[in-house]
Amino acid sequence: MAYTVTQLITRSWYLSSIVARDLETVSGDQLNEGLTMLNALLSFKTAQQRLIPYFNEIEFNGIIGEEKYFIENLVMAETLTFNISTIRYQMSNIDRREYFGTPRADNIESLPYQYYIERATGGANVYMYFLPLQAYPFKLRGKFSLENVTLNQDLSLIYDAYYIEYLRYGLAEYMCQEYNISMSPQAAKQLKEFEKILIEVSPIDYTMSKLSTLQKTYNFNYAIANLSRGYLPP
Repeated sequence: MAYTVTQLITRSWYLSSIVARDLETVSGDQLNEGLTMLNALLSFKTAQQRLIPYFNEIEFNGIIGEEKYFIENLVMAETLTFNISTIRYQMSNIDRREYFGTPRADNIESLPYQYYIERATGGANVYMYFLPLQAYPFKLRGKFSLENVTLNQDLSLIYDAYYIEYLRYGLAEYMCQEYNISMSPQAAKQLKEFEKILIEVSPIDYTMSKLSTLQKTYNFNYAIANLSRGYLPP
């Protein structure tokens, strides 16, 4: 069943108690004001990646010798891999200080094995090292910002029912703040419960992998990438 943005905004006005249910009708101006607040709320979720429960995967081709790639609407990347034929290669995500502040030989073209994500206006920049030796196909899985919506748009085609309900409560709270009134204690409590649930829907994977210099299997390192171009013996 369709659930339009207009329905969400109308029910949010009623939930906020700013517009009396069964006594008042949400006007055109209130719909437009609610739409502005809803899109502002969706935009702010970009800064709260834990409250975006959806992961998506995009593909892009590397550019020979290119270190920096802009990915539109990217909020957070959890994995980045690339393929040579049917073989998928792992890349390690490192922090800003390690990527930009530690010694290394620049401008080496080989198999990239490290990357760093830095937020930028409208998305994020992906930096990788080594620089791609070929135009490898990359796959990035992560969270992306929520898109702006229009009044007649069907939200059920974009979000699950539970997330639409969360947006209804979140928008009602936003409306109360805008009009400098308090949200009802029951509704405020329910909003907090929704937030707790959403954080656990698609949590970030904090699993750590440790590499040992004593293990028998091969891992990417400076020597392998430069001497063998990343191809390892059996």
